[in-house]
Amino acid sequence: MKFAILFGLLLAVLCYAPCAEAAMKLESSEHWVRVEFDALPQSAVEVAPCRTPEETAALTVAALVRFTEDQETGIAMLNVLRGPRPLSPQEIQLLKDQLLKDRDYVARSHFNGATPDNNYTPLQPYSVTVADSVHSYDQENYATLYIRSGGADSPRPITLRKKPSTGEWFLWNHVGLLPGIRVPASQDPWR
Repeated sequence: MKFAILFGLLLAVLCYAPCAEAAMKLESSEHWVRVEFDALPQSAVEVAPCRTPEETAALTVAALVRFTEDQETGIAMLNVLRGPRPLSPQEIQLLKDQLLKDRDYVARSHFNGATPDNNYTPLQPYSVTVADSVHSYDQENYATLYIRSGGADSPRPITLRKKPSTGEWFLWNHVGLLPGIRVPASQDPWR
């Protein structure tokens, strides 16, 4: 019995350690949280659902960027963030259609400082600002938050779902982060 309790505590610490390591610093005001990364996570073992929806949202951006570099690893990271609801084949195809084929900048555009003028090169250290609205928490155990893209005129929605038994926030819907944005300066034929 004591072993089971100790193992459970160790597992709980290990499950939350990746989140704590990946999101090293949080700044916040009344309606936004800035999540800063020391380094971007590179594998599924470096991400985990977090205790705040903002941290899970920021890790989703990092996983989408990783998907543009290595599809299998990005999918594995997103599946960890999604918990018991892995990506469907249709969702994986949507990711490929929206983030690949000379559009890898769409994912990077959600990092602070990434704009069309600098070819969506984020400021260092990497950070994501996640905002809420008066209706973000209207539905119990769900949060619809917003992440600005440097190439769009309005913030993009992301929906997260809380698992009440653990207090973890999982990725529920990230499709709002995928639509097209202004092309980077290096791809703009009118510059």
